[in-house]
Amino acid sequence: QVQLVESGGGLVQAGGSLRLSCAASGRTFSSYTMGWFRQAPGKEREFVTTISRGGGSSYYADSVKGRFTISRDNAKNTVYLQMNSLKPEDTAVYYCAARSSAILLRGRYEYDYWGQGTQVTVSS
Repeated sequence: QVQLVESGGGLVQAGGSLRLSCAASGRTFSSYTMGWFRQAPGKEREFVTTISRGGGSSYYADSVKGRFTISRDNAKNTVYLQMNSLKPEDTAVYYCAARSSAILLRGRYEYDYWGQGTQVTVSS
């Protein structure tokens, strides 16, 4: 069982930056592929990015490529999402997710564990 707790959300102006964190419980964090998803009001939850269990590989949605960076610190059981050049369309609740896996995962139904989410609001 893994518990995930996101933090770092908030209100920022367009063009600004935020860094989200997701702290995981348990002693097997380094065996989990981690992902970030987001859900805007009235929309489906969508994939943002994923990182391999060792941190050496990652994949991004086209909408955030070049602006967002995922990273992880396995010693701290934490995954991060650095968000730069934020746009109003990035406004959403951001969720981190985990699954014990050796590959990158992009589908929301591929993950076993989810955090409660953190709100990111980008004003124009």
